[in-house]
Amino acid sequence: MINRLPYILSLLCALFIYGGCSPNSKDAGKRTPNIIYILADDLGYGDLSSWGQTHLKTPHLDTLGASGMRFTRHYSGSTVCAPSRSCLMTGLHTGHTPIRGNKEIQPEGQEPLPDETVTLPEVLE
Repeated sequence: MINRLPYILSLLCALFIYGGCSPNSKDAGKRTPNIIYILADDLGYGDLSSWGQTHLKTPHLDTLGASGMRFTRHYSGSTVCAPSRSCLMTGLHTGHTPIRGNKEIQPEGQEPLPDETVTLPEVLE
């Protein structure tokens, strides 16, 4: 089995802001991650008014961007949605992630990750 922890930790360092734990949490002495990650499908930096967009206004995203970090070299894990999300959630390269395409499952939804797949939230527990 491939040790995914270094890949996931690298992903965390590159993509996320690490915060402290809430003083009202069950385990007040234990530091837990406080992460907000907004994944917008098909949104480029040029689509935000804070980055020069003149036709559309994005004041709420502009406010978030002004008070947070901007990652200007963020790349998608794949060319389509489901494999990109799989890469993000598993820390695996697109050639190793179990989701390879946008396979639709009826009545609605997409193919889920296999139950045995280690995901980012599991590593953060």
